[in-house]
Amino acid sequence: MKILTQLFNQARSHFAEGGLFCRLHPLFAATENFFFAPSARTMNAPFVRDPLDVKRFMSTVIIALVPVLAVSLYCFGLRVLAMIAVSYAVGGMVEVLFAIVRKEEINEGFLVTGLLFPLILPPGLPLWMVGVGVAFGVLVGKELFGGTGRNLFNPALVGRVFLGIAYPVAMSGNWLIPGSWPYGRIFQYASSTTVDAVTTATPLGLAKQGQFAGTFDLFVGLVPGSVGETSAAAILLGGILLLLTRVASWRIVVATLGSFLALETLLFYVLPTPIPPPQWQLLAGGILFGTFFMATDPVTSPATGPAKWAYGIIIGVTVGMIRHLTGYVEGVMFAILLGNIVAPILDEITISLRLRRLRNEK
Repeated sequence: MKILTQLFNQARSHFAEGGLFCRLHPLFAATENFFFAPSARTMNAPFVRDPLDVKRFMSTVIIALVPVLAVSLYCFGLRVLAMIAVSYAVGGMVEVLFAIVRKEEINEGFLVTGLLFPLILPPGLPLWMVGVGVAFGVLVGKELFGGTGRNLFNPALVGRVFLGIAYPVAMSGNWLIPGSWPYGRIFQYASSTTVDAVTTATPLGLAKQGQFAGTFDLFVGLVPGSVGETSAAAILLGGILLLLTRVASWRIVVATLGSFLALETLLFYVLPTPIPPPQWQLLAGGILFGTFFMATDPVTSPATGPAKWAYGIIIGVTVGMIRHLTGYVEGVMFAILLGNIVAPILDEITISLRLRRLRNEK
């Protein structure tokens, strides 16, 4: 580590203003910040102990995703690592280019986006589509708004929606059958060209035809689906960590899942066609993954308490309505993007009502 520190100290002058590689300073700063803690320290009071800065925030989310990543590797094999590598390489290139043009530092936010994006894709999707999707998501979903902290929509979801519209056949037909005990597909590179690994439908797709997967299989993740959305157990394990560390808002989680279960219970008894029970619906699809890891994004979700409750209710109800009242089998990404749209309005309404109440009290 001392040798690495000396190398960075010697190279710093070359990347500083006026140096030979000054235009690449954002890339140097991002690399230095990855290996070392930020060097800036507060010299005068007041001091804050143990702050949850951006770097620690993103690191917590990545740690929470480890169980999900482990299950996805077991179920779908080494191809998952290839998708993650492409996502980081292409998306990181877009980040670096914009940082150089704007002469700004590279933000740690892409560490999460680059990992989240492949986890919401079909495991058999061609790698070039992964690159196209993440480039579009980072470019249109974040950089055109000004970068991390200024984006209105979740970049990973923007890329996912783009692929769904541009390549609907590929996005709906590259599902893989999870490997079996004891090794799964962890030593395989399964793809859509592997005949014995291909399936044409997810549990939600089969449910539309009246075929329901087992609850245990949905809980542990032994079902076809997006890379990181099949195992409810792994998602809950990571989600609980986010709640305990207060990285995720419990209000959004409770409002989203509570409203979703309430609507599913109502539809279960009202709709004439047979549908799975509410607990089955909760385990199937991407509702758990979307709630814990995407709806709670602090940049695109509301900041005020009452707005968070309303935001979660809108997402939960929208998911249920899309699943049962439209031709789509899944509606999580559309519901969260809708929530992103109304989040600023919900905050504005909440703040306006509070100010009006304070004026009336005077």
